[in-house]
Amino acid sequence: MSLAMNLCFAFSETTKWWDYPGFELWKFVNLFIFVALLVYILVRKAKLGDAFRARRESIKAELEKARAERDAALAKLKEVEARLSGLDNQVATIKEKSKTEAAAERERIARSTEAEIAKLTAQGQRDIENAAKTAKKDLRRFTAEQSVRLAEDMIKQDIQLEDDARLIARNIDEMGVAR
Repeated sequence: MSLAMNLCFAFSETTKWWDYPGFELWKFVNLFIFVALLVYILVRKAKLGDAFRARRESIKAELEKARAERDAALAKLKEVEARLSGLDNQVATIKEKSKTEAAAERERIARSTEAEIAKLTAQGQRDIENAAKTAKKDLRRFTAEQSVRLAEDMIKQDIQLEDDARLIARNIDEMGVAR
């Protein structure tokens, strides 16, 4: 066997946990060196650190913006809750105002109705008076007509033929004089 194998064998004889199958320590050391070298190259050479810092700063800025938006939303929520709590008072005020306005409207309607009733009553009274005047006038005319008719009937009964001839002659003489 070669010397390297002998050393490995001798070394592994003294420390058996290093030589456990699948757990060779040199694989982990090799991996650690590779990862450290990769991180060093990425951070130093590729300016990845600046990118990470910029990303971290943008995340911080977004968090601050989110906090500010949350605070604004909470303030808006408090304002809305305050408005909602005041809404009950506003509703009560509006109900009271509408009751007052309804009572005033009922009173106005009642006054208007009374005025309309008085106006219609006065108009009805005038119509009755006019109808009474018309009826009286018609009654007078009817009475006059009836009186004239009765007088004619009485005259016709009382007038004889000679009275009729005498009246005609007098009317003719009056017409002649008038010319």
